[in-house]
Amino acid sequence: MPTKDEREPFYRVDVAEAKEMVKDPSVAVIDVRDPHEYQAGHVPEATLIPVNSVFARREELPKDGKILFVCKMGSRSALAAEMAAAARSASRHPSRRMRSNGPGRMRAVRVMNSP
Repeated sequence: MPTKDEREPFYRVDVAEAKEMVKDPSVAVIDVRDPHEYQAGHVPEATLIPVNSVFARREELPKDGKILFVCKMGSRSALAAEMAAAARSASRHPSRRMRSNGPGRMRAVRVMNSP
């Protein structure tokens, strides 16, 4: 079951939950690792947007729906989810450049480390 920390604008999912999510064609899977990591192996149908370019490429992220950010350890996916939340918030409220969407409103998720 996805978990939500009230201080974060995203939900955390474990590997098993992520595997179920990638089966849903409405979920956008974004791999935020470096290109050489992506080339070594990635989730089928995942789009490569390295974490250092997520905000710059925010127009490529879906405007609605769920986004599953994946990386190797979890920190890059968390950062990407933060940037996606900021981008979505800024597009909804142009006068507020950085704003948390609050619990339940950001649909981006990140994969937590597997045990």
